[in-house]
Amino acid sequence: MSMKQYEFWFVVGSQFLYGPEVLETVAARAAEMTETLNASGRLPCKLVYKVTAKTNKEITDVVREANYDPACAGIVTWCHTFSPSKMWINGLANLQKPWCHFATQYNRTIPNEEIDMDFMNLNQAAHGDREHGFIGARLRAARKVIAGYWQDEAVQDRLGDWMRAAVGVAVSKELKVMRFGDNMREVAVTEGDKVEVQTKLGWQVNTWPVGQLVETMDAVTESEIDALMDEYKAQYDFATDDIATVRYQAREEIAMKKMLDAEGCLAFSNNFQDLYGMKQLPGLASQHLMAQGYGYGGEGDWKVAAMTAILKAMSEGKSGGTAFMEDYTYHLEPGNEYSLGAHMLEVCPSVAAARPRIEVHPLGIGDREPPARLVFEGHEGPAIVVSLIDMGGRLRLLCQDIQCVKPIMPMPNLPVARVMWKAMPDLTTGLECWITAGGAHHTVLSYDVTAEQMRDWARMMDIEFVHIGKETTVESLEHDLFLSDLAWKLK
Repeated sequence: MSMKQYEFWFVVGSQFLYGPEVLETVAARAAEMTETLNASGRLPCKLVYKVTAKTNKEITDVVREANYDPACAGIVTWCHTFSPSKMWINGLANLQKPWCHFATQYNRTIPNEEIDMDFMNLNQAAHGDREHGFIGARLRAARKVIAGYWQDEAVQDRLGDWMRAAVGVAVSKELKVMRFGDNMREVAVTEGDKVEVQTKLGWQVNTWPVGQLVETMDAVTESEIDALMDEYKAQYDFATDDIATVRYQAREEIAMKKMLDAEGCLAFSNNFQDLYGMKQLPGLASQHLMAQGYGYGGEGDWKVAAMTAILKAMSEGKSGGTAFMEDYTYHLEPGNEYSLGAHMLEVCPSVAAARPRIEVHPLGIGDREPPARLVFEGHEGPAIVVSLIDMGGRLRLLCQDIQCVKPIMPMPNLPVARVMWKAMPDLTTGLECWITAGGAHHTVLSYDVTAEQMRDWARMMDIEFVHIGKETTVESLEHDLFLSDLAWKLK
């Protein structure tokens, strides 16, 4: 499903104590707020006003309905008046969708001349939201609390950002990952417990033989390749005369897409150690598939493949870009330290600063023909890199803030896509923190998804979250990791 196909249900809390006129006013205002928020253009998904809930049954019924509606990606609750929290217990205890507690009020200011007891009885969100907040805390429920006036753009943006994280949850719960072969031999971080991951995150991770991909490639027609070549010409510059090699990449892409779509898979991985029957490692093929929203992981890294797909889904409609990435090498000039991210071939062109070019060069590993690939520089701007690792018994999500820059040198003999950045809080401190926390060499780089959204996603998924930012120190991180390790062992 695309971002626009998901919706969020607005459930407003009240009670019968204040009489029918108050309830009618609450319902009318809830509908007005919903209409205004949808018209703001700042929410990526539709907000649907469902009910002003006044009883345990109404709340339980709407939660049950939300749980089983695939279009509903979460609920947003707000208490216009005082809504006794005991009647929320049954519903919230069984809620299986993300929950945002929207702590707002209908009026922006206190009306000096109009305020009386009738006004106070109607407009007591400050009262109701605290009661509502208590039961969320008492149930130890995972929830996002957003406080502020509902017509403020900053508040609307935060609600929209949370919606995107919740869509990431919906995508995760249905995600299928196609592995072409196994992961690279002897590599530790690309291993993981697929049963635990499916239980916790919903991912269905399975393997398809490379031989089946080769058979599918053999069935691709020349006319299908011609059509894809026209797409390549429209989107990229050709910096090679080796058209046959580019056409072979097109054949690989078409075959992989057919298999992915036939199985309903949104992410895939492959491994340069397992290319039996193939002439080239998919380079351009993988890059162009990522540009269409598929997730990818090199060396059989199915976890980063899935995370790439999820972050791409969360950032749908944005233009900064999200890509599979790897920390390759560092520039350690004092006071001018940078990290150079790249990969053998497969960095998504969504992060390119200019129109990518197709080039053909030897790969040096994999013992196959030189593959075609897209070569470009990443654009400038703030971004994050994300890594999901299996800690044995639990999953840990690392997120580091970075500042991408125009590469400080042209690197004319480096025939791969590359992104250069300053790591937070600085390269060496950030590196020490990343290594201390066990972060992988493969990451997802995104200009569009924020650390707060990744924190929200991790909270919804009930997994550990580690953030490395401007204020992080090695000492503080080690302390946090120690306490977190104890806490997660008790959960």
